[in-house]
Amino acid sequence: MFITVQLLNGFKEPLLYAVPQDWSIMPSIGSIVQVPLRNRITPALVTRIETEKPTKISFTLKEAHALEEFPRDPHYISFVTQLARYYATQPVQIIKRLKQFLKNTAEQVSNIQPFDTTHTAALSLTDEQRAVTSFLIPHITNPVYAPTVLHGVTASGKTEVYKTLMMHALQEQKSVLLLLPEVTLAIAFAHRLRAELSAHTPLYSFHSATSTQEKRQLWQQLMCNQPVIIIGVHLPVLLPIANLGLIIVDEEHETGYQEKKHPKINSKDAAIWRAQLYNIPIVLGSATPSVQTLYNVRQKQWHFFQLKNRFGGTFPEIKVVSLTDKTERNNFWISTPLYEAIKERLVRREQTIIFLNRRGFSFFVQCSLCSFVFTCHNCSVSLTLHANNQLTCHYCAYTTTLATHCLQCKADAASLLKKGIGTQQMVTILHKLFPQARIARADLDTTREQKNWDVTVQKMHAGELDILVGTQTISKGYDFAGVTLVGIIWADLNMHFPLFNATETALQQLIQVAGRAGRKTKNGLVIVQAMEKHDIFNYLNEIDYLQFYADTLVSRQSLGYPPCKRLVEIELKHHDAHILEKEAHTLTAYLINQKNRHGYDLQILGPAKPPVHTIANTHIRKIYVKGTHMGIILTLFNTISPHTITSSLFFTPNPLS
Repeated sequence: MFITVQLLNGFKEPLLYAVPQDWSIMPSIGSIVQVPLRNRITPALVTRIETEKPTKISFTLKEAHALEEFPRDPHYISFVTQLARYYATQPVQIIKRLKQFLKNTAEQVSNIQPFDTTHTAALSLTDEQRAVTSFLIPHITNPVYAPTVLHGVTASGKTEVYKTLMMHALQEQKSVLLLLPEVTLAIAFAHRLRAELSAHTPLYSFHSATSTQEKRQLWQQLMCNQPVIIIGVHLPVLLPIANLGLIIVDEEHETGYQEKKHPKINSKDAAIWRAQLYNIPIVLGSATPSVQTLYNVRQKQWHFFQLKNRFGGTFPEIKVVSLTDKTERNNFWISTPLYEAIKERLVRREQTIIFLNRRGFSFFVQCSLCSFVFTCHNCSVSLTLHANNQLTCHYCAYTTTLATHCLQCKADAASLLKKGIGTQQMVTILHKLFPQARIARADLDTTREQKNWDVTVQKMHAGELDILVGTQTISKGYDFAGVTLVGIIWADLNMHFPLFNATETALQQLIQVAGRAGRKTKNGLVIVQAMEKHDIFNYLNEIDYLQFYADTLVSRQSLGYPPCKRLVEIELKHHDAHILEKEAHTLTAYLINQKNRHGYDLQILGPAKPPVHTIANTHIRKIYVKGTHMGIILTLFNTISPHTITSSLFFTPNPLS
């Protein structure tokens, strides 16, 4: 037997090796083998099997060194191949993401015990929850692809539904993938499940904060085909799992499911394809389902369930306050109503969350007096502020110079806001206004240190903090019973970021953070501070969210954005800005020429500078392609010869950030 392999070290050319005759187990397509390369042994992916040596090979072939242990998942290579094709990459690039994991699992772990079903207990569910589980449990027992959207308002008990479904899957000797959009959420969810489920439940984390020992234990469970629950963000969906029986994607609307590094695989999309290929049910849960998911409910007849009632407490009162209100106050960012509400909570010994949309810098320009935002008339997105006061469109590259005054109210340049506010600055402001308050931060900097963040969370639960100031980290997943007030500092900030889905993500985040208030009480209050009045504030009541979807779809259809059309981002990177600029325009012209030549129904936009267009001395340009069919866009992209462009090229379907 002979095998063609693709090295996992990045070498692009396929190599041919002979398989030793004394191997007791023969490799198959998708197997990982160790092969000799010069003076070292390196891992490789088997891509082809030959029974006879090709006639054109006259020399003696080297033999493969060893066959690595790998779970026997019969659908795995088909899944990886499909995923790689969609992201215009090679299957070996997907496998490489597990390489470090594979290196850390060489040591055998003993005492692998089968799951003991006698330790599970039935959960008490509401009628709404039981409707979901009653529908899905038969599809777990007798596997069938059943994409199911669970639209549950904040604090409605989606987790109880997940737990019931997971325990049933384990009892059926089937494994479960539970995906969350952030590592901090995955850690918190794992802690909660370990506290609420039996100690014998085979629950494993698989993400950047997972210990090597836990990874090894999980790998051995997969090798033994034992049923497990795997919690993580990106990597779990890439694991080979022969007995996979259920996938759950919580907070399915979150853009965090899209990888930050290329290939920018969207874990939620990958999970949907995997469920379809493996013919198993998948649950997509959220209080604010994505426009794409709701579109699939309508167009593809995905199953849809709602949890309309909170498990405890009531929906908070929502009050919208204008930041441009001239009412005298001690600080611009803390309106009088918010100041009074915080003071009242401190007296009542209740807790407050202060939410900032971003970490501190905004790329658009807005008038602080009339709320006017400089926008692109071609693309319906805000213009991005670059050096030398240049305003540029992130999509079509339209460029103009920032005016010296507001184009709407004619106020001078001093009224134009170019920067936002950060968490540290907000903590300083609050300390001055409320010197006796116990205040903590929750942003990317503070949550990166897991032990310190755990202490902050524990203090919030124990009532030892009065005010928590944070970014998107605290907008979901946390249930602080003492929080009765949420203050949103600049609610319309995210609406003006240069992204087609900016309004959608802004509303989702506002509803999610508002949902932290009054989860256990009846006196919750959310104060939404904004520079301007905006239609999305009409949908802050969670029950009205579906109407937002209907209204947004009309806009997406008119502008040709997802889910009505496919959008692809082609990113070019080069260390030389002049070469990059030239090649970006050359490639754009080539794509337009090919589109016209073949009559493709596509629209080519760009090239344009992204908001951050230089990273580590590497310059970046982006081209966008819009069309009805992804297959046509892939065909067009695959005609690009790698020899004509020296810039690095990256292909991202439906970019979310």
